[in-house]
Amino acid sequence: MEVVTAMGIRALISQGGSCRWQLDSVLERLGKTGLLWLVLVVPATATTVAQVDHQRFLQADREPGNWLTHGRTYDEQRHSPLRQIHADNVAQMGLAWSFDTNTNRGLEATPIVVDGVMYLTGTWSQVYALDARSGELLWEHDPQVPREIARKACCDVVNRGVAVWQGKVFVGTLDGRLLALDAASGKTLWSRMTVDPAQAYTITGAPRVVKGKVLIGNGGAEYGVRGYVGAYDADTGELAWRFYTVPGNPKEGFENEAMAMAAETWSGEWWQLGGGGTVWDSMAYDPELDLLYIGVGNGSPWNRLLRSPEGGDNLFLSSIVALRPDTGDYVWHYQVVPAETWDYTATQHMILADIPWQGEAGKETRKVLMQAPKSGFFMILDRETGELLSAEPFVEVNWASHYDLSTGRPVENPGQDYRDGKALVKPSGGGAHNWQPMAFNPDTGLVYIPAMETMMAYQGLTEMPYQPGLRHLGVDRSEAPLGDELFHQILQKKVARGHLLAWDPVKQRPAWRVDQPLAWNGGVLSTAGNLVFQGTADQRFVAYRADTGEQLWQTPTQTGVMAAPVTYTVDGEQYVTVLAGWGGAFGLMAGVKPPPGPKRSRVLTYKLGGQATQPPVPQPEPFPEPPPRSGASELVIEQGSRLFASYCSFCHGVGAISGGATPDLRHLEPALHEAFQQIVREGAFQGLGMPGFGDVLDEEEVASIQAYLIEKAHEDKALRETPEWLLAIKRWLYEVITWLITLLLGGSSSSA
Repeated sequence: MEVVTAMGIRALISQGGSCRWQLDSVLERLGKTGLLWLVLVVPATATTVAQVDHQRFLQADREPGNWLTHGRTYDEQRHSPLRQIHADNVAQMGLAWSFDTNTNRGLEATPIVVDGVMYLTGTWSQVYALDARSGELLWEHDPQVPREIARKACCDVVNRGVAVWQGKVFVGTLDGRLLALDAASGKTLWSRMTVDPAQAYTITGAPRVVKGKVLIGNGGAEYGVRGYVGAYDADTGELAWRFYTVPGNPKEGFENEAMAMAAETWSGEWWQLGGGGTVWDSMAYDPELDLLYIGVGNGSPWNRLLRSPEGGDNLFLSSIVALRPDTGDYVWHYQVVPAETWDYTATQHMILADIPWQGEAGKETRKVLMQAPKSGFFMILDRETGELLSAEPFVEVNWASHYDLSTGRPVENPGQDYRDGKALVKPSGGGAHNWQPMAFNPDTGLVYIPAMETMMAYQGLTEMPYQPGLRHLGVDRSEAPLGDELFHQILQKKVARGHLLAWDPVKQRPAWRVDQPLAWNGGVLSTAGNLVFQGTADQRFVAYRADTGEQLWQTPTQTGVMAAPVTYTVDGEQYVTVLAGWGGAFGLMAGVKPPPGPKRSRVLTYKLGGQATQPPVPQPEPFPEPPPRSGASELVIEQGSRLFASYCSFCHGVGAISGGATPDLRHLEPALHEAFQQIVREGAFQGLGMPGFGDVLDEEEVASIQAYLIEKAHEDKALRETPEWLLAIKRWLYEVITWLITLLLGGSSSSA
């Protein structure tokens, strides 16, 4: 009798179509006896896959070998009790398996692992189910997101993961749908459009499931939308409730008392540009208090003088809001940055924990919510009431001097809101910490933060014409970076840096830090093995001692890592998985040149004694010769530079320096230059994710962008052909100049 594994049968069933004959052949060979055996020993069927319910979520610590929800547990601590891999043996870890996705773009997902099956997402909201032991593909689902949606996506065509519930896998798609998939086959069970597709909404965040309701937010604040979070029935997809985070037009009435209250904190006609406040990433749930916590994003536009000209705090922008998960009713809020004007979102990862805290009778245990938001202060709230307990800077900050605990408000430094012109602000709009998840280790009592030291020059606009489907920041982002490419690379790596920071929330100070050469490093995993795992922007996966920060192990990943790792067991053996794929906001925009050679975004899984290897990185293709200079005047090239910065750099990099996930437009083939107008204005490559811009750019403007790119192509060729001895002199000179610049700026900064 032939032995057919549960995984193999599931793979055949789920593939269907061309593989159906294989299943029929297997069943024919098994015969009646084999079928009876199969029924008895192979329980993995469509009715038993991913059978996760509320009770199982609540008791996640009883099955540490699974990773059931986005943060492993409802409290989002991202700490695993597993300890088979520990500080004394992690050096023996090696690659167990890898799985290539169909892209070289950014991967941000946290995998979900249930009973030996891994569920994850890639770019364009594609979903994969893998055998967690071998990496074998069980099924994949392509939701067929229209590629022109890329124009609405501020920060890459990424997705941060799925949720599971009672045999279903849920995913939010970039074009705003919420899908329920059969966990055994990947087939669509139901689909709901959660946004107005006529507006510039997107979804990149991972859904959560609480008591049979699927929770999903959206993105698009810069594009002029009104933020909200919605709850959908897991069985039917019907909308259960929706909570808006900013008020709408008062003449149309308010949805609830919370919106009426929030409207008192706005002025002007804010609703014309939606107001912003999208719930694009973080949520957490406390089952004892029955409170759902959502993080709310930035305003639309950023510039508060344009958004709400007569002042006001602009609730619930940059706020943490507590809701009832059954009804969406408002309970309390805390506004992290009142009247935010720097893109300082409060959507960053929230962690729930019970920690010792100073009380009237000495130390007492407090139920807290912890967040390291973009603004650079580590926030600790009482999660029952929303009271601010602590707000200490975890990076260099100059927009505010401190938080007044008696009022719960920051004390802003004069002039940093750029109302009087340009202001150099720390941290930048990219933040001191972005979406990459933190982790909390209850054994060490430390929170591990992928922190960034950044700075940005803000210059406010006095007026801002509305352009549907485009960013509305209210600040001037049309300046090109300083100097040539070599100068920019050296300066960027000096002024935008990252570090892994271990923060002691009780002592309210750092415990240790590990400096990293680049910003935008990956999310963090903590384990009971006294380990912290993190991937890095410079293409490594690293393990540190959780108590001291000592580096214990590292391995190359062949591409930058943004996603957070997870750990799980199959048949008693512990694995650690991370998604490696470079991109996201910084990866696309910053103009940081990657190492040479094409990259592949893939899933990497490690175990003790793993012996697998990654495929070698292919050799880079030779660069095409740049076309002859167009003869355009300096004025035309300058116009092209400003237009490129305003419309193109968000995907193709400042200074036309690609981060590697999208084409480097300095290296276009001659045929693409010939079709440049058709590509940029008419959307000839729309199906590849390059939408047309003919509604905002005329033929002459596109020609100026092309002239600018040709000029940059010649500069790039000249740099590549510079003798090494001369490059060494230039590098030395640029190192000195950039050191002086950073000294004058007072530390780290960012131009992207």
